[in-house]
Amino acid sequence: MKNILFLCTGNSCRSQMAEGWGKHLLGDQFQFFSAGTKKHGLNSRAVKVMSEVGVDISGHESNTLDEIKHSLDLIITVCADADQNCPFVPGAKIIHHGFDDPPALTHDMSDEEDILIEYRRVRDEIKNMIENLHSVIMEI
Repeated sequence: MKNILFLCTGNSCRSQMAEGWGKHLLGDQFQFFSAGTKKHGLNSRAVKVMSEVGVDISGHESNTLDEIKHSLDLIITVCADADQNCPFVPGAKIIHHGFDDPPALTHDMSDEEDILIEYRRVRDEIKNMIENLHSVIMEI
């Protein structure tokens, strides 16, 4: 079974949602993990919007790449910072598929529903990427 890692800056939101979608949609075919170049903790709004679609990521932990003890076949960077700072990982193919950062987008917003709209949009974009990932994965 191939091991796939989603890498982001803080492993709090986008990479966590990608790991959740990966496990939910393709977990019977591949092993999915997530990590950050740093640890920022799990984002509670990411947990909330994922739970709205039946994907529970509440038990996920924020990890750094050094804490992933599995050999990796594919690393997908989901933010520009991780793409630029992704270390060399022997044997792993690295591709970039960036997404907007919901915490940054909503930093100056005060209406919770408006904030959640941005989180949901990114959640759905990540789901779409996972649904179309099979052909990329099969090439590795």
